[in-house]
Amino acid sequence: MIATKTGFNPDYSAAAPSVAQISGLSGTAILEFGTPWCGHCQAARPAIEAVLSTADLPHIKVEDGKGKPLGRYFGVKHWPTLVLLRDGAEIARLVRPVHAEEIQQLLAQTG
Repeated sequence: MIATKTGFNPDYSAAAPSVAQISGLSGTAILEFGTPWCGHCQAARPAIEAVLSTADLPHIKVEDGKGKPLGRYFGVKHWPTLVLLRDGAEIARLVRPVHAEEIQQLLAQTG
């Protein structure tokens, strides 16, 4: 089962949901790939937190790495990668955000 708490999620989960669990989501969600030790992830965290702390959507934060099936399914190459989902399907993504405005523009694509 995927945690569906809305707003900013501070921790990467080593136990990633399955592709089937992600595909079975309903509504809009943000799926974030990265690691706690990644410098780009650490640099992006303040902007992500600023935007998602007031967002009314789930933030699924997954620790990615070599051989991790969910990251490979989504073709993640750089961290952090934010994937905007609607009903379990990708509708947009943002790689290595630095500014809150970039994340706000991503969320604006929810329609």
